[in-house]
Amino acid sequence: MPDKFNRRVGNFTVGTLISRIAGLGRESVFAYLFGAGFATDAYQVAFRIPNLLRDLFAESALSAAFIPTFIDNLTHKERKEVWKFASNMFNTMLIVIGSLTILGIIFAPSIVKVIAYGFANTAGKQELTIALTRVMFPFFLFVALAAWSMAILNAFGNFFVPALAPALFNVFSIVVPVVAYRYFVTHGQPPIMGMAYGVTIGAIFQLLVQIPLLVKKGFQYHFYLNLKDKQLQRVFLLWLPAILGFGSYQINFAVNTFLVTFLAERSITYLNYAYRVMHLPAGLFGVAIGSVAIAEFSTKVSVDTTESLKERLQHALKLVSLLTIPIATLFLFLSVPICRVIYERGRFLSTDTIFTAQALMLYAPGIFASAGVRSVSACFYALKDTKTPAYIGLSTVVLSIIMNLLLMHRIGFRSFPLATSTMAFVNFAVLFILLSRKIGPLGGKKIFKTTIISILFSAVSGFTSYGLFKILHRYLGPTGLWKSLLALGIAGVLGLALFYLLAKIFSLTKNE
Repeated sequence: MPDKFNRRVGNFTVGTLISRIAGLGRESVFAYLFGAGFATDAYQVAFRIPNLLRDLFAESALSAAFIPTFIDNLTHKERKEVWKFASNMFNTMLIVIGSLTILGIIFAPSIVKVIAYGFANTAGKQELTIALTRVMFPFFLFVALAAWSMAILNAFGNFFVPALAPALFNVFSIVVPVVAYRYFVTHGQPPIMGMAYGVTIGAIFQLLVQIPLLVKKGFQYHFYLNLKDKQLQRVFLLWLPAILGFGSYQINFAVNTFLVTFLAERSITYLNYAYRVMHLPAGLFGVAIGSVAIAEFSTKVSVDTTESLKERLQHALKLVSLLTIPIATLFLFLSVPICRVIYERGRFLSTDTIFTAQALMLYAPGIFASAGVRSVSACFYALKDTKTPAYIGLSTVVLSIIMNLLLMHRIGFRSFPLATSTMAFVNFAVLFILLSRKIGPLGGKKIFKTTIISILFSAVSGFTSYGLFKILHRYLGPTGLWKSLLALGIAGVLGLALFYLLAKIFSLTKNE
């Protein structure tokens, strides 16, 4: 079973890797075209509004509520009834989320004035944010429907295509602004509007690319809408707390956006660029393990004992340690060259690199904890308890806000990634303790030992990578994108190879 779990995580990771690379390409093009300033701040805030709703109503939150119920249907009902239930879910989402999207477009001015209150101090900044928000609001609807498709495919054990689908979103987010840049300039429109149109078009294709595989699995659409259906109501009863649980980070993000608008210009852009880099391993491994875990744990709870669930969780957290800690350590040691290679060109200056790197260093420690939260939460969801992760998540949001209010005027934008990482550890620790009380001891000593050894090996790996980069950078020359990329790539790969060699020698990677 660990091999099957690893294989599915691997499939999800490969698909997500392609998507994340495309995402970094999008951010690189974004930095080249627009740098950091007035327009980029407006875009980042505008995109966070539908993106917040995406995280509240779709993807992980939807999977946590929908997958366990869908798997129960697959196990106990005929396929016709299964697809009728899936269609009912689709039609309900289309009506509810479609209505929210229309309301969002209509009331965009009021929403932006609350979220980006501080932008009122700069002429034209709120107006641009409103225009961008209206163009990007349909992204929420299409990406939510894409999440519905992803949940069904995950329930069938297919993780590659759903993980790959966001790559199309990123591709269109690159192509549209590049192609449309001159058009907007010649027509007297802000060229950053091309980014907004790219987001919406990309979300449409993120849904469409999954439909052929869904049909191959036997999906048959039914013109069926029944809000009184017990299975649908069960999903919504699980979904509402899951929305709070998975959405707690985005709620925190929204509040942080409001607070950051009172800091110096570019602060929000530095945070966003750093978050995008940090999200690469978080999405590759944390989301991969968590997404596979929801389906695997839900199946185990239906046919097996809690002892088996504990074993699966131990294996999942071991993977989290082995996959996220060495990457996070590299981000600590190589933050400046990483940000320089990805972003420093065009209007993105060396000073922008330094500040973005500082944010990345503070985000990095939280990668492990955030991934751990997803795996532990998956156990609660498999046990059909979506309330506990929600309560803990919201509690850490409150603590994070308090921490930012105390620190933001002392250390500026740096308080936000620091608070994010700190609260991720608090969230993980509390959930782990509560789960152990719910189903019994989880092998905490064993997990802690694996984590500590991973940190020690990662420190050796990080020091080695830093030293290698310095030598290679001096040898190859201090200028030139490809030279820096080559030096960074060699140093990073050899550092990771050293970590996994040490892990292999000390049997840390052995399946149990």
